[in-house]
Amino acid sequence: MKKFLLLNLVLILSISSCNAFSFGKKRIKGIELDKPPVELPEPKEYDNQGKGYVGDLPDVTSGFRSSEPKVSKPLTEATKKFNSSDEIKPVPRDNPAFVNIMLKTDKTSQYINDINELLPQLENILLCIENGYDVQKFNAKVYFFNQTMKYLEEKYEGKPECNYASFKKLQTLSTHSQSVATLRAEAEKYKPYLAYTGAGYLYNQNTINQQLDYLKTEIEDTIVIVKEAK
Repeated sequence: MKKFLLLNLVLILSISSCNAFSFGKKRIKGIELDKPPVELPEPKEYDNQGKGYVGDLPDVTSGFRSSEPKVSKPLTEATKKFNSSDEIKPVPRDNPAFVNIMLKTDKTSQYINDINELLPQLENILLCIENGYDVQKFNAKVYFFNQTMKYLEEKYEGKPECNYASFKKLQTLSTHSQSVATLRAEAEKYKPYLAYTGAGYLYNQNTINQQLDYLKTEIEDTIVIVKEAK
């Protein structure tokens, strides 16, 4: 009796295990074959979790042109070499019209140029007299003028220019201006020790002013003569 009960129990367990195996197999087959594949939802353009745009981006490169710089060519043509002997025409020096118009020579003589350089010196001496400058400034201007005259006397010695009226007038003015400069220098040196009578009268301020007036007139006349010299 015990063996019979044990045999029935074994049969019951074997039958239940076979049913469970077949049921599980049908579920697996049903999942694999009977049911349709699951369709995934289409992606949203914007994610609510803050990841930004998740859709497809448009193709923006189709109408885009490269911004590479273009090399521009100069509008002007290349110039010819300046030193080309074929392009430079010789100067028509044998043409009098070109020589007289284009190549204007200095028609002023060297003598006129030399005495015209004395005009600023004469004007400076005249300015010293008119403004009553002191002895040192006056004598310095006179000294510079006299040194220039010595140079011109040596330059034009024995030449026709030394006999011109303008040259003679400049020589006379040089001598006169030197004498007045010497008088003013001696007056500054000796007048504290000399009376205004006798020999001391030469160093009187009135006498010096009178000599300066004479010199002023002579300078003005000389300036006119130098400017009119040709």
